[in-house]
Amino acid sequence: MPAPLLVDPAVQLAAVPTNAGAPAAAASTLPAAPAAPAAASGGLRQKADAAANATLAALLPHLAGNDSLPLLDRSAMFAGDISRLLAAYDLTQAVPARSQQSAPEGGVQQVLKAAMSLLGTPYRWGGTSPDSGFDCSGLVGYVFRNALGIELPRVSREMATKADAELIRDRDLLTPGDLVFFGLRGRVNHVGIYVGDGQFLHAPSRGKDVRVDSLATGYWGNRFMQARRVAL
Repeated sequence: MPAPLLVDPAVQLAAVPTNAGAPAAAASTLPAAPAAPAAASGGLRQKADAAANATLAALLPHLAGNDSLPLLDRSAMFAGDISRLLAAYDLTQAVPARSQQSAPEGGVQQVLKAAMSLLGTPYRWGGTSPDSGFDCSGLVGYVFRNALGIELPRVSREMATKADAELIRDRDLLTPGDLVFFGLRGRVNHVGIYVGDGQFLHAPSRGKDVRVDSLATGYWGNRFMQARRVAL
């Protein structure tokens, strides 16, 4: 546990105004000018970056023990995932009221929260836990089981034919929490979880981590086949 931050009392005293009755104090009662949107956005971005750095520093030592990649490579890959997630959201939006923040999480929020917590976990064929690593269907099954107690088929092609989950063929109709399936020549061989903004979270392949990729273009965009919406 990091040592508590000690502040020099002299520094604290230096920060306190020495003339509380001066005209400057009266001036402080004037309404403050609203902060410029750019400044607010920059402040939020700095806080988000700081949170990402703290998360990275906390997770990397735990990942390194079971990892075959050099720590610097793993750090760069994980930091790239965090950067893509930050870029996908508008940090200038107002923060929800406290009463809204304390409201119970819905099923979709629980699934996404559980999925995001696994970013950076190494891929392992047949893996079904954070300790051993994940393959694509092992990751999806773990998230739904631990977040909501929902048991899904073990392999991606069986998930793709799950009769009690709504079939979606148009990627424009996807919503966060949907299972997205990929393959070639009509055969499903990969699955991930849609997280919104045209992106999905998955365990890609050997030597890579659980990460977020684009569903709209590139390798995975060309191999998208369908999606399933599990009732949450």
